[in-house]
Amino acid sequence: VQLQASGGGLMQAGGSLRLSCAASLHFYGRYTMAWFRQAPGKEREPVAVKSWRGPTTVYVDSEKGRFTISRDNSRKMFYLQMNNLKSEDTAVYYCAARYADGGSRDYRDYTVWGQGTQVTVSS
Repeated sequence: VQLQASGGGLMQAGGSLRLSCAASLHFYGRYTMAWFRQAPGKEREPVAVKSWRGPTTVYVDSEKGRFTISRDNSRKMFYLQMNNLKSEDTAVYYCAARYADGGSRDYRDYTVWGQGTQVTVSS
């Protein structure tokens, strides 16, 4: 398993969760990392992307700053901090990687995927 996501669970609206993604990729520091999510009956959508050079793009509520991502290259870890959770955040969250500089919002551009972790937010 090259990517292992964890940290999901059942939360009440307004709560916080931190998802983690452990990578076992060679040259991890050269991968652009991303979080995607998929709710039942909906397409997989990008949550946030962090390229290996550092630039970050948050696609979900970017203007409100509810979601932040970070990476620890020395530990080969990737994180998604989610605050003020809403019921519409309920989904399976996936971490993904692409061996390229620069992020992409298209899930088809990512070649390595974790197994997903379920996040359920009750209102």
